[in-house]
Amino acid sequence: MTPPDGQKDFEDLEASQLFCSTCKRAMPVRKRLFLVLLDKEIFDYICTRCGSVVGKKEQPWRRPAQWSRI
Repeated sequence: MTPPDGQKDFEDLEASQLFCSTCKRAMPVRKRLFLVLLDKEIFDYICTRCGSVVGKKEQPWRRPAQWSRI
């Protein structure tokens, strides 16, 4: 299912802060690659203070440009 045109603007949205249940407040996060599958990549958002996983993001796997000629 294709999202409506208004939602396409948010497809590449990245979180800069998320609520951490360990720290009990919104904290800055960093994105870490967790798993690469044939059709998508799964990322974890990690709290920069305590290292807890506070969120996940899935996005379609994008083939690197150098592989397109193989």
